[in-house]
Amino acid sequence: MAYNFKEIMNKPERLAPGHRMCAGCGGTIAVRNVLRGLHEGDHAVIGNATGCLEVSTFTYPYTSWQDSYIHNAFENAGSTLSGVEGAYKALKRKGKLDATYKFITFGGDGGTYDIGLQSLSGAMERNHDMVYVCYDNGAYMNTGIQRSSATPMYADTTTTPVGAQSNGKPQNRKDLASIMAAHDIPYVAQTTFVQNFKDLHIKSERAIYTPGAAFLNIMAPCPRGWRYNTPDIMEICKLGVETCYWPLFEVIEGKWILNYEPKNKKPIEDFLRPQGRFRHLFQKGNESLLEAFQKEVDRRWEELLFRCSR
Repeated sequence: MAYNFKEIMNKPERLAPGHRMCAGCGGTIAVRNVLRGLHEGDHAVIGNATGCLEVSTFTYPYTSWQDSYIHNAFENAGSTLSGVEGAYKALKRKGKLDATYKFITFGGDGGTYDIGLQSLSGAMERNHDMVYVCYDNGAYMNTGIQRSSATPMYADTTTTPVGAQSNGKPQNRKDLASIMAAHDIPYVAQTTFVQNFKDLHIKSERAIYTPGAAFLNIMAPCPRGWRYNTPDIMEICKLGVETCYWPLFEVIEGKWILNYEPKNKKPIEDFLRPQGRFRHLFQKGNESLLEAFQKEVDRRWEELLFRCSR
């Protein structure tokens, strides 16, 4: 696929500035770059599960969205957009609609991994021609930084607070990309903000224009919840990839493809240290917690390598 960075970045913005999202929010960076995958002249219908993105970009009578937009409850963004896509196909068959529309749903990890998983699963299983995009910031950030099933092990959140009796969230994070791939849909990809957004741009366009259901999982750091220096968001994403905490891969028609393998895999400490939510892991006596985190990252990385080698 030809890639012209200047051309892509000069596309008109489909998410207007002036919204109420936090400075340096990973969610809006994800949205703006996914929408650059749309071809000129094509329209989009955007679905959006309740969350930071919805409450901050669509406050009646104002909207930041240049395309048609539907706010959904937490649990039904997948089913709503699948219904709209079905109606669009019916109107096309009857000759009542000529324009080309694409259907894209955005949801945070709370509305995707947890509350909206059932409707997402149904939409993917039925293979609706739509893209579901999860901007994964690893917690319920909109309502006060509560843990979700996307929250990493040992993270300090308001519902898994670190203290004398707790080391943070005790469970591993859910591997949602693998769960979506198990639905046997045409396209699944995991990405984040690296390589001048090249990986994100290519996968967004591929997801939007692959016939049938597609799922994008995008690591979108939250400076409030992760407690890192806000301007360092790109470095945080790079470290997530270089430590193999957040590997870049695709699953195309069931074929697993590794998009990037670090030449020198960095230790997980490099990714965790800049984040205040993991500060306790670097206190004396918690070395075993870091070892356990590294062991889990290594296990998942080896499993991914095996899948991509078949």
